[in-house]
Amino acid sequence: MPSHPSSAHSKASLVLISLAEALSHSGSQLEDLFWEERLGQALDKALTARHRRTVEAALDHLLDQHSPAYDVLIEQAETHSESLRLTSDDQDWDALLFSAPCLAWTRYQLPEGRLHEPQAQQLAELLRTTVLAPRARAAMLPELIRFDRLPQSFHEARSWVQAMGSQALGQRDKPAVREVESPADLLADAYFLVGVIVVPRGDALFQWQTAEPDAEARKAITTRWAEGCSQILDTVFTGCRMEYLAPDAYYTSTRQADQAIRPLTLKAAITWLQTAAKLPAADLRCAIVACGEQTIEEYRIGFCTRTSNDVIYGCVWPALSREESALEQSPEGEVDTWDAIAALLRESGIQDIRRLPGLQGLDYCEDCGAPYFPNMLGEMQHPELPEEIDPEPLQLH
Repeated sequence: MPSHPSSAHSKASLVLISLAEALSHSGSQLEDLFWEERLGQALDKALTARHRRTVEAALDHLLDQHSPAYDVLIEQAETHSESLRLTSDDQDWDALLFSAPCLAWTRYQLPEGRLHEPQAQQLAELLRTTVLAPRARAAMLPELIRFDRLPQSFHEARSWVQAMGSQALGQRDKPAVREVESPADLLADAYFLVGVIVVPRGDALFQWQTAEPDAEARKAITTRWAEGCSQILDTVFTGCRMEYLAPDAYYTSTRQADQAIRPLTLKAAITWLQTAAKLPAADLRCAIVACGEQTIEEYRIGFCTRTSNDVIYGCVWPALSREESALEQSPEGEVDTWDAIAALLRESGIQDIRRLPGLQGLDYCEDCGAPYFPNMLGEMQHPELPEEIDPEPLQLH
């Protein structure tokens, strides 16, 4: 049954909700195309309107109603906010927002990710020769940015496509990138090379888009990109271990970064505890608990020593899919999130691991905002390192 949004929603949100629900109930591809065209037009209008949260308001309603139309709308919203059609000199161009994640983890302090002009130029040339299709053009931000400086709404993502797409076509538009100071105590994080690719309407964007798709060719492009980035950026990330993901559509690549940074954060924490805190893995124990309000929003991993139940450190493992957020157990034979976290801990040398039952609230310290983490007894605690350990990562940059 279609859900009935309240009158508090804007007219534009109501239109998006009704069209997404109609598309979710479609029974044929022809009907899909009918509703997709109308939903696309409504999204284009909403994403260029003055009110900037129209799409998010519609999504919030559908999520609250557990409507299958939620997945339909979010897929279409991502498509229409990361890509659009531009016209320049009487020619139509397709524009796509892309990002190339650079994953860094260290036992020292992470760098800011600033690029010198020659490095930015080298990355642009690497993109052109290694990844882009022959007739593609691109404009990129002249710096690497982290999660907190990426677009925070569909409206903002769309404005970045418009600005950098125009820039790629010879205009002087620039996206508005917020200045945010990233936390200094992170041991692992993702940095993003962000830009917009433009091609004549209907042309290929990437070199792997060929008449006869070849998975091996795409792997080779990914390898060449990573090797080129390593040569250009290793001096930026002194003291860090790096993983370079190939450029791809914005939402796809940022999701890949979200997934990939989680195990690296855990590994970086254990490495730091072993080296800076001088705590061998054999002397560490871990408790894992699911946290959230009604569903699992994240898993929190608390580290204790063998001789104490006090939490000395903690890591957050965000739940990034409906499967990971489900309270029910995974079907027999499938590796669930708990197993994946425990396997990483064991791989790093920690064998005493306790999985705590139930769903804990998202508790934070009222004074400093730090999340609470579980100890081996199931108590949620503020992590406190022993006084003799310097909690500040060493600055190398």
